[in-house]
Amino acid sequence: GDICDPDFIKQLFETEKIDIVLHFAAQTHVDLSFWRALEFTYVNVYGTNVLVAAAHEANVEKFVYVSTDEVYGGSTDGEFDESSPKRPTNPYASSKAAAECFVQSYWERYQFPVVITRSSNVYGPHQYPEKVIPKFISLLQQNRKCCIHGSGLQRRNFLYATDVVEAFLTVLKAGKPGEIYNIGTNFEMSIAQLAKELIRLIKKTSSESEMEHWMDYVKDRPTNDLRYPMNSEKMHNLGWRPKVPWKEGIKKTIEWYKENFHNWKNSEKALEPFRVAEPCTQLSDP
Repeated sequence: GDICDPDFIKQLFETEKIDIVLHFAAQTHVDLSFWRALEFTYVNVYGTNVLVAAAHEANVEKFVYVSTDEVYGGSTDGEFDESSPKRPTNPYASSKAAAECFVQSYWERYQFPVVITRSSNVYGPHQYPEKVIPKFISLLQQNRKCCIHGSGLQRRNFLYATDVVEAFLTVLKAGKPGEIYNIGTNFEMSIAQLAKELIRLIKKTSSESEMEHWMDYVKDRPTNDLRYPMNSEKMHNLGWRPKVPWKEGIKKTIEWYKENFHNWKNSEKALEPFRVAEPCTQLSDP
């Protein structure tokens, strides 16, 4: 079913005994959001409004809204904590920030037990290959180059999937209603470094010139935040910390895509480079 279908969602809550909601459903690809801004707004804002309203009417015990570190905007120095202002810089992040406001309003007005999480980038097996890590892995495994926006100096924090699952289980058990929790990691890597790391592991080369051969630099998107450093002390106080080291997580991920890439529907299409949008494009109809 579709979270943007109020009749379906209403029927779902009426016929199923739902006591907890984890709301992951969203349009999430930043590049695509510049071309389909209205679709992202519809799904991420309107869809969230439909779901939280139905959950409130059904009197569920806890509603967890899964947001993103991107609502903070970029930072080159200080870390973001949960009280930091939201300054989103792309249509995707803007839609997630707006959806947060709708969810938070149900706590403020009704004391409906909502919790908001903001996590770093997630990676691991089973991720759709439009995301940067599975995309680079799949391209290299097909002897194609990694497509890198701009300088490639943009840095991202990467969390392995099982660590994020543990974080959500912790929030379900111990997260307090009305609170926001950063789910972050200190492990950080630039996109260019990421490409080189994957080239080294997949192509078995450490030569700088050979690495550059597998990297294709293209024009950057209209905005591309440099970093999203988050302070996750609130989550640490609940007893959660990331456990899976990068070397272990990325090895498992590479191995999975060797065997499973083609099981994805439209997997080849996901590897195509996204067009670089002009700033005005986000105003056009999806």
